[in-house]
This record gives sequence, structure tokens and C-alpha cells, in this order.
Amino acid sequence: MATTVRRAVLTLPAAPPGPENPLPALRPLDRTHTIDERERAALPRDMARQIGYRPLTTVLPVRILDGYGRERTPTAIDTIIIENDRLRATVLPGFGGRVHSLHHKPTGRELLYTNPVLQPADFALNGAWFSGGIEWNIGATGHTTLSCAPVHAARVPAPDGGEMVRLWEWERLRDLPFQVDLWLPGDSDFLHVGVRVRNPHEQTAPVYWWSNIAVPEGERTRVLAPADEAWHFGYERTLARVPVPVSGSVDRTYPLRGDFPADYFYEVPDGARRWIASLDEHGHGLVQTSTDLLRGRKLFVWGAGAGGRRWQKWLTEPGTTGYAEIQAGLARTQLEHVPLEPGGEFSWLESYGPLSADPDTVHGEDWAAARAETEEQLARVLPRADVEAAYTAWRRCADTPPGESLATGSGWGALEVRRGGHELPGTPFDASTLGEQQRPWLELLEQGAFPAPDGSAVPGPSLVSPHWRDMLETAPADPLTEYHLGIAQWHAGDRAQAVRSWERGLALAPSRWPLLRCLGVAAGDGRQRERAADLLAEAFEDLCARREGGEEWTAAAAALGREAVEALLAAGRAAAARTVWDALPPEVRRRGRFRLLEARLLIAEGDRAAARAVFDAGFEVADLREGAEILGEVWARITDEPLPDTYDFRMRPTP
Repeated sequence: MATTVRRAVLTLPAAPPGPENPLPALRPLDRTHTIDERERAALPRDMARQIGYRPLTTVLPVRILDGYGRERTPTAIDTIIIENDRLRATVLPGFGGRVHSLHHKPTGRELLYTNPVLQPADFALNGAWFSGGIEWNIGATGHTTLSCAPVHAARVPAPDGGEMVRLWEWERLRDLPFQVDLWLPGDSDFLHVGVRVRNPHEQTAPVYWWSNIAVPEGERTRVLAPADEAWHFGYERTLARVPVPVSGSVDRTYPLRGDFPADYFYEVPDGARRWIASLDEHGHGLVQTSTDLLRGRKLFVWGAGAGGRRWQKWLTEPGTTGYAEIQAGLARTQLEHVPLEPGGEFSWLESYGPLSADPDTVHGEDWAAARAETEEQLARVLPRADVEAAYTAWRRCADTPPGESLATGSGWGALEVRRGGHELPGTPFDASTLGEQQRPWLELLEQGAFPAPDGSAVPGPSLVSPHWRDMLETAPADPLTEYHLGIAQWHAGDRAQAVRSWERGLALAPSRWPLLRCLGVAAGDGRQRERAADLLAEAFEDLCARREGGEEWTAAAAALGREAVEALLAAGRAAAARTVWDALPPEVRRRGRFRLLEARLLIAEGDRAAARAVFDAGFEVADLREGAEILGEVWARITDEPLPDTYDFRMRPTP
């Protein structure tokens, strides 16, 4: 059959990602994937330089997604199917363009780990993320902020005269447009993926890209790559060179043979073909290869320990197969960002498909022979020259205007194109996609001032890049402008000026809580615990006085109430924290995150028995952060007993 592209619907048990957290993300990024200066000094010079190159401090201007739960109901999810007589790829345009499934028809094998549920968890840079399939991670170290966001999608003529699917969006952390073209030749066992990241600005931009592939793991699943060494990163926040495959007397190429979650970034020699494969006990599985620009290859394992197994169950449902991740990126490690010159672009081609190799050799003790057998079989089914030829053919189509629209992403790209007058052949950001969130910023661009507030108690999203900050500085200094200006200044590192802007706005603001909250975060950042507690408590009180009801108000009340309780507890003011707790909406207090907060409050009030009762009754913190140890820390304040398995999410040995 010829390759076909069609829309379809997939029904999965799903927990919705929930509303955006309307409080601007002023606090620092989670620092799980970092190393200190001393560690960095011992690394190769180019790696150390790229690890230190413009790391993000916040996820501004993106909003946090933390309003999801763990109640799943059958949900119809829009998909795009790309299919020939060999492969069927299922794409989720509403969730970052993730490839949910890659099914090989002749063997009946699913090549990816396909999660049977859609369960958000706090792994993305901005919160909600889910496991499985192939995801396109762009922006900064971590899972993309587009994990649970829509992207644009359309049909485009393919290099062989058929059809391919183009996905594109404007990545807002680095302010860069990108595209992902999915192309399945009519007689091919391999899905080709052309990727392009462009820098339309006048300044060099830091770029991060890792294609993340979830693959089934079994006792005899082995991951192979063309390397004899790797950089190991564990949740102890150290990066160390280790031999491959055996390190610490354990063969680390088998995902289930370690105890704790870990990353292995393979040191692929210059000139070697870029590839990584996951093969089962029979020598069957998936291989990913690419043109040489996509330099890095990585294996992530959950390990066989209690914490890793708990996370696996948390991200899916009991009784399903576990997974490991094999990945490919622009740099050697995910701690690095690569500079892209003004007006420049990065582009490459990736290929995904089935691979079979001799199982005795693949699982033999001779690592060089196992690698050679895998690479020989890859060369047989997809020669390196064929990948280069496919890349060359795709580049001729990369600027082709898309045809029929298959899905619509955000309006932020259209706003940036309007502002900058950017010409981006192949990825049109049409003015028709501009929506309510972009409306006030469009008026600022065209009229020089924000529109009058619409009466809502909750301000819309902020923009923070230099060109928008310049516009805010010259706009009339009303309270809403000062609020957004302060956020942009905070993002730029000018903390003192941000505080001055918020204080100016507060003097005239009819709705004081957004500015009070910003000032409270600033006070906390300056280690002024009492002042931070006062400001956040006052902000929460002001928000409650403007009670509107509805999803947006509830999201604001939950987020601000939690911040106020935590700040008051940090200041040793349990009675005031209890007052805020009692004012929270009852449906918010029932959430797992707030049950944990209640236990902390009870401990502060001296009632450890009641805090223990909260744990004994059971709760689930839906937005528990990757690497977080808060459950164990609170439990240890209650009792010396071992942490119950249901609360054990530890990703490193207990200190």
C-alpha cells in the first residue's frame, strides 16, 4: 500500500493535565540535573563550557501545569496516523507531537513502550508529563514544556512524492521555532524524522534537543550503542566517566540490573555511526540512527530498587510492562546547551525501525562482538549512506508550505512573527491562531499600552524576552504593566528593579494580591522569612476577598494558599498557617499535595499522632516532583519506622 496520512481518535484512560497555574513561575528551576563548579572543572573543556552555557533560572514565560489528579476516565484523544504496508505510526498532536506507537506489521511487534494510560506526573520543566512513545525535547535540560501542549500539524509533500506530516511550534523558553517532519516511504521499515531548529534573532541562542524513546524492558533486554565508555549521572548529582558495559561489577547495559535510576551518556567516537538499539532476549527490538549532527546517545534506567519500581507503577498502571529510555541529542550529555548563531539553524534526520540480530552474540560476554553484530544488522537493513541520502532529499522539502491543517498549536508563534517580522518558510504561524492570551500583548505591540483589565481577578500570562521588556518599560506605568514589567525584570536577573516595579504597581492596584505575591516570592528569595510570610498571607487574604469561583480562581487559590502555608511554617508561625489552611476551598484540601501539607502543619502544631493518621489514611501526591524526597522527610519527622512502600519514591541511596 502507498503511505497514507489520516486523522483518528484513540481512547485511553486519562487524567486531564488540568488548568494552568496562574502564578508566574518566579522560583528557581528544580536543580535535580545539575553539578557543582568543582565537578564541572574536572570535565572535558568543551563539555564543561556547554554545561555552563546560559542555564535557565526559571521556566518563564511558560506557566506551570500542576492541577492534575490521578483519577482517569476514558478519554478520546485526537491522533494522526502515518501508515504503509510495513509500519504504522500514531502521533498525538495535542501532546507535543509525541509518537505514541510504532507498530511493525510483518512481525506484529510494537517497537515502543506504549503507555496504556495517560497519567500526568511532575517530570516536565513546567510540571505535567507522561511516559511512553517518542517525545521531542527542546528548550532546556529536562522534559519539554510542550509535553502536554498542542503543536501545529499539517500534511506536506514528502521527498518521494507521497505525504509526510509536519509538526511545528514556537518553543518559548528559548524563543525558537522548530519543526519535526515525519516521513514514511512507501516500502520502508523505517520512519524518517527530519528536524530543524531555527534562530531568527540577532543574538546567539542556546539550544537543547533530545529525542526520547521509551522501550519495553525485560530481564534480558539489552541496550547497545557504539561506545566503550559513558558518562554516568545519578541523582547524587555527579557526572563520572565509567566503562561500558560493566561498571562496578554490573553490566549496566541491562536496564534492570541497577538498583537506582541513572543516566548513561555514551561516549560515541568521532566518525562512528550514530545509533542506539534496544533488543530483547530473542535479539529483536528497535533501533534509532541519525545523521551525525545528533551526536549524543543515552540510556536512562529506573533500576530494580523500590523507588524506581514505585515510579514505574506511578506512571502507568499495575501489571503493565516497565520501560527504559534510549535517547539521542545534540550534545554528549543532557546537562549541556549548544550555541546557535543568529540567523542559523540546526537540522538533521533520524530513523526509527525494527532490528533483529543474533541473540547469542547480542547477549554474549564479548561487548565488541555484540556491538559489531548490531551495527552489521543495522547496515544491512538501513545503510548509513541511505540515511544521508534521505536527509538530503528531505532538506529539499523542509521549506515546502504545509497543506491541509491536521491540528492547531498555540498563538504565541503568531505573536512573535508579528512582532519580529520573521520569515520562516515551511512553518507558518498564522494570525488566525492568535487567541485570548495573546490579545493584550498584541495591543501592547500595536498601541503601546495594555488594554484596561477585563475585571478578572487573575492576570494573564507574562512575556519576558528583551523585546517585550523594552515595550513594557516605555508603556504607561499602570499597575498591570508594572506587574508584567517586574516579572520580565526578575527573569532578566534584575531583582531589585523588579521589586521596585511591583511596589510602584501596588500603590495604585485595585487588585493587590498578584503584586503582593510577587513581592512575597522576592522576600523569600532574599531569605526574609517573616516578610515573605506576611506578604504571601496578605496576598491570599486579598484573593479570598475577591472570590469569583470557577477553575481559574480555584487554581490561583490552591497555588497561593500552598505558598502562604509553606512560608508561614518556614517562619515558625503555625497558628497563622492554620488560618490560611482553613480558608482553602474544601476540594483543594482533599488533594494529596495538601494532605501532605496538612501533615506538615500538624507536626508544626505538635500533633505527630494526627500527622501519622494522615499517612495511615493514605494519600497520593499527584504532582510529586521527580527526585523529590519530601515524603520521606516528613515521615522521618513523625516516626523512626521504615517508610511504607506506597510512599517510597527515592531515586538515590538514603544519605
